[in-house]
Amino acid sequence: MSALSTTLIHHPYEAPSGFEAPQHAVHKASTVFFPTVAAMRSREWKDKTAYTYGLHGTPTTYALEERLCTLEGGAQCVLVPSGLAAVALVALAVLKTGDEVLIPDNAYGPNKTLAEGELLAWGIRHRYYNAMDPADLAAKLSPATRLVWVEAAGSVTLEFPDLQALVRLAKAHGALVALDNTWGAGIAFKPFDLVPGTSQPLAVDISAHALTKYPSGGGDVLMGSVITRDAHLHMQIKLCHMRLGLSVGANDAEMVLRSLPSIALRYRAHDEATRALAVWAQSQPAFVQVLHPALPDSPGHGFWKALCDRPDGGAACLFSVVFAPHFSQNQVDAFCDALQLFRLGYSWAGPVSLVVPYNLRAMRTQWPAEIAHGTVVRLSVGLEAVSDLQADIARALLAMG
Repeated sequence: MSALSTTLIHHPYEAPSGFEAPQHAVHKASTVFFPTVAAMRSREWKDKTAYTYGLHGTPTTYALEERLCTLEGGAQCVLVPSGLAAVALVALAVLKTGDEVLIPDNAYGPNKTLAEGELLAWGIRHRYYNAMDPADLAAKLSPATRLVWVEAAGSVTLEFPDLQALVRLAKAHGALVALDNTWGAGIAFKPFDLVPGTSQPLAVDISAHALTKYPSGGGDVLMGSVITRDAHLHMQIKLCHMRLGLSVGANDAEMVLRSLPSIALRYRAHDEATRALAVWAQSQPAFVQVLHPALPDSPGHGFWKALCDRPDGGAACLFSVVFAPHFSQNQVDAFCDALQLFRLGYSWAGPVSLVVPYNLRAMRTQWPAEIAHGTVVRLSVGLEAVSDLQADIARALLAMG
């Protein structure tokens, strides 16, 4: 080789093996080299024994997938570009025309709009059930029901359902159960072992997780995962994942790998701060209800306590307040605008505290019986000092007028 460009591209130097460091290496690739034609024809990416193309995995993404399985207690994992992509992948992998999916009325909003949009257009029906009433789920299960979503705690209003009862009902009917496990994050409870200590664990079939939240922890990565235990179901999801061309960037995967070792510490720090603020918020006259699963009078507290109230459990970083009905939307908006440490923004589980006001009537088929009437505001507690966050809320309440 005499040309400089050729020499630089095909340079013979190879770094010595044996390098080890705290952080996992970042492997970036679309093209993967094969030593021979025989190797090209024989390599298999589906079981992670080899590499064929960057879309199907690299050492970086394989490492993240395996560590996420350890976090949640699953056996197989695929990575997708966002939490919503995880929800969509589950639907696309297991549902077909004529099937029905049942979704909690308090589920993550984009899960519902996906059902109302694309799924409905493809001939897949949906119905919403009251997650706090297992009998409502039982009444809505039909011969067409293929998939039942569960979510604990519920989106925005944070009701904690009788997860065990919902899973048992769906499984007895023969439906697959998918859990949006973003709030629990593999720490509050184990989705594949909902009754610890039994010989036959009660488990969901699929765990969808917005890695954007706790596994990332920095508010700067979009990613999701779909985790299973059943090999056949995993392959069904993995092949759909491949056909859709879903992939994540190596640098994003490395950022989540870097954050995972601290997830338990961060989860507990958020949890402790959130509980303290939620208890204090109960003393504020402007709030007619404070919603947080660890509060004794919050909807579903008993179910949260039975499943999550243990030394290695928890209750995440979210709590919501319901303003008394006499406060106008303008006044509630003024409260949100006056906050200085709680920034207006979506998502949660990052270092910065966040706040979002919600129009609950537009989000639910009917007003939940367990929720007081008034304007709902959700607060995500970051890693700031509790005393500073409490003072921030107190100042904003005074600014409402």
